[in-house]
Amino acid sequence: MRILIIDDDNLALAYLKTILEAEPAIEVVRSGNSGQQAIELYQRIKPDVLLMDIRMDEMTGIEAADEILAADKEAKILFLTTFSDDAYIAKAFQIGAKGYILKQNFDSIAPSVKAVCMGQRVFGDEIITKLPGLEGNRIKLGISKFNITEKEMEIIVQVANGLSNKEIAKTLFLSEGTVRNYISVILEKLNLRDRTQLAVYYYKHT
Repeated sequence: MRILIIDDDNLALAYLKTILEAEPAIEVVRSGNSGQQAIELYQRIKPDVLLMDIRMDEMTGIEAADEILAADKEAKILFLTTFSDDAYIAKAFQIGAKGYILKQNFDSIAPSVKAVCMGQRVFGDEIITKLPGLEGNRIKLGISKFNITEKEMEIIVQVANGLSNKEIAKTLFLSEGTVRNYISVILEKLNLRDRTQLAVYYYKHT
């Protein structure tokens, strides 16, 4: 898969390139230092995934992504940042980004890029825990009346991301049996038949 990296910190760029190119399936085709470069390089290269920082001078990653997605709705953009600010998370969802993870979770960077390339949406654990509290944007799910707990919300997001029970268990440090029980309770609360309906329900309310 062909990856474009954008970050205004040259050390971060070198670090990210080293991490990603350690994976045999990943090729970093180009890198850049600004939002404007992100737009120009994306249009020229059309990478499989654009991995981009958010806070950059002159044009933020959010602004660059907004312009890219306006021209190409299929663009797969994964934000990688040191910030877990609610406003950034909300905007990332709003414009259609495929993921938002924190730089310090370096072990999750390559797997997240691969998941986004395969069409999944990826949000780090720190981000997922904020989802139930964010309002006034696309990620307001409108399911508070069903008494969904924070942990159940985490499970719902992982199901919507396409993870199996085994993968969810590993991600959330639970047993597969516990995950199955959670999903059964969630389906009952929302009056849904199966996990496919649950994923559809999630995306209809995001």
